[in-house]
Amino acid sequence: MNVASKIIADEAYATPLAQLNPGKASRFQDDTIWPIFERLRREDPVHFTPESEYGPYWSVTRWNDIVAVDTNHQAFSSAEGIGLPNLEAIKEQERVMGERRRGGAGFITMDEPEHSKHRKAVNPTVAPANLATMAPVVRERAGQILDALPIGREFDWVDLVSKELTAMTLASLFDFPFEDRRKLPYWSDMITNMPGHGPVKSWEHKAEAAMECFNTFTRLWNERLNSEPANDLISMLTHNPETRNMDVQQYQGTVVLLIVGGNDTTRNTISGSVYELNRNPDQYAKLRANPGLVTSMVSETIRWQTPLAHMSRVATRDVELAGKTIRKGERVVMWYISGNRDETKIDRPDEYVIDRARPREHLSFGFGIHRCVGNRVAEMQLTIIWEEILKRFPEIKVVGEPTRTYSAFVHGFETLPVVIPARF
Repeated sequence: MNVASKIIADEAYATPLAQLNPGKASRFQDDTIWPIFERLRREDPVHFTPESEYGPYWSVTRWNDIVAVDTNHQAFSSAEGIGLPNLEAIKEQERVMGERRRGGAGFITMDEPEHSKHRKAVNPTVAPANLATMAPVVRERAGQILDALPIGREFDWVDLVSKELTAMTLASLFDFPFEDRRKLPYWSDMITNMPGHGPVKSWEHKAEAAMECFNTFTRLWNERLNSEPANDLISMLTHNPETRNMDVQQYQGTVVLLIVGGNDTTRNTISGSVYELNRNPDQYAKLRANPGLVTSMVSETIRWQTPLAHMSRVATRDVELAGKTIRKGERVVMWYISGNRDETKIDRPDEYVIDRARPREHLSFGFGIHRCVGNRVAEMQLTIIWEEILKRFPEIKVVGEPTRTYSAFVHGFETLPVVIPARF
């Protein structure tokens, strides 16, 4: 442990437990969250924070307790939101946009039976048969992205590769105008960031971008509603009898879910894999020597990175968990990012090991009825991009520290400076 890490760890352990607020976004941006979660797993795995920018909430930090909450949708509802609701953000959004104009709830914030009806409407788009059809297109576009990269010159991997690949794939899933594809990661950033972070300049700026997004997808809805059924996400929603009559807020919420969910997991794992392979050169050498490890490396990076750090629920009744009583109406946060480092479940959890025996054993996609609907799409993109990288480049060299996302929800990268060394 270096001096800086020791100072951070000492502070985490010196703070009284009752004052620990693991949801501070600045800690995620500074990458200083790890001692906080280590301490909570050891000393207070189901922890109550009485005061925070999110109001009071419970933190669940161990693997088994997280799974217990995630798989019990009767006792823990997602209907009141799946993130930590920043009270300032809610107040400002209502001030700027109005209650009716904020966008509503997608199916991830629905309980049964409505949840399954809406989820089933989009399932065919991400089913294995459709992914098999998509894969050659994703591979062709991944190759185009990589072949256009500058050689021997520094560039931002997040911008030229991670955002571009996810934008291309999302555009295919939505049948979105391809020339406007970069609007999709832009809207995702606008939705998930606070003013002063990412591209968001103000609450008014955020509201304008949200309305541009919603108006665009309303136009797409109307176009698909009056067209023959097709195999894209919007067409499936418009032609499915369970979803074709959803109200405007439900549709807007579903659009937000599909944009953010389709963007952040893949994008931040692509960036995270380059960063961690550079920090672990023995693992990078192992991958170059055996490209067959791509699939397990992808899963290990999804565990290690945990692109969405948490999901939350609200208790529908009093519930006992790990000796604590969670009262009806209290918010419970499942810290996937902590559960993925739980030493009681994962061997050597703080090590990045690309050839683990069970690499897909992680929490990053969730469990139960809300398990990530696009997990196979994410894994497909990540596998393909790395297969194509290894065909082309002996090395992608990180030449500076990344800037990280200011968020306790999206655990990601804003920039990652790299160089692809020239071959002589």
